[in-house]
Amino acid sequence: MYIAMNRFKVRPSETEAFKERWLNRDVHLKNVSGFVAFHLLQGPVREDHVLFASHTVWRSLADFENWTRSEQFRSAHARADQGKALTIGHPDFEGFEVLQEVTPETEERIAHAS
Repeated sequence: MYIAMNRFKVRPSETEAFKERWLNRDVHLKNVSGFVAFHLLQGPVREDHVLFASHTVWRSLADFENWTRSEQFRSAHARADQGKALTIGHPDFEGFEVLQEVTPETEERIAHAS
């Protein structure tokens, strides 16, 4: 499993516009092979920004990489530059390989693939 996250520093005055942009967008992930789940997260309020993160769970790193080369990805990001005024700088991308997942039903250990 692989988690892709983008962190956004949103200008406090643009918080509602940022949320509106994300919550009312066309979602292109639902039919992409390997897509598991998406979360839009709102974090702490700082002096100059409010932290948000997009958190996408993929079956594998390969599935995520295939998404980034897909027509759905290009469509989803076609108007990304229109949101620049809402944030301070570019989003910070972070990618994570899941080493362990614990659920109420089971504990699954995932072998590290290095």
